[in-house]
Amino acid sequence: MKDAGDKITPIEPSRKLADAVRDVKNAFADRDDVVVDMREAHRMRLDLLASELAPVFADVPADMDSFDFAVSSGLQPRLWIDAVSHVAMGRDRRTYRFLRDTRVGRVVLAESTEMKAVADAVTRYVAERVVERQRMMEGSVESAVRGLHRPMVQEAEPPIRSESGRNGWTTFFAGLGLIAAGALVGLAVSLALFWDRIMQMKISF
Repeated sequence: MKDAGDKITPIEPSRKLADAVRDVKNAFADRDDVVVDMREAHRMRLDLLASELAPVFADVPADMDSFDFAVSSGLQPRLWIDAVSHVAMGRDRRTYRFLRDTRVGRVVLAESTEMKAVADAVTRYVAERVVERQRMMEGSVESAVRGLHRPMVQEAEPPIRSESGRNGWTTFFAGLGLIAAGALVGLAVSLALFWDRIMQMKISF
């Protein structure tokens, strides 16, 4: 048996909970620091890529506003090329990934740890978009020029209305002739059938 004078020190649950809360806060802080570090590292590398591509962006025609050329903020920074393509960093913080959204999903246009390789792929992509736009503009201009030089043959054709009127009168007279011919044929048949009776009536008179 324990002596009556011995006292049991009670456990302070509030103190243990406070320690746990402090540990959790520290863990979240550490994780937030990692996320911030990753985001800053990603943005720094994308800024370097944007600086590498600055001469390319400057050479794009001023009236071509389909490109963005901006680094976005957020949990995963991205260097936007246009509305459907961008460059992002991989999980290892060192791999550049040039991606494009299509109707069948997102496709990888280029992926490398070498910034120059991805910069070359982006430059090629921008050049293809510029050439596509130029070809579309030249095609529309060519179609318009062909339309201007097309011969006007519509005026040489006879009016549709007068041709229809002529055909209408022809049809009318043809029908009238058929009716007259039918009447004559019917009269001849009637005379042939009743010829004997007509002759007897003449003899009786």
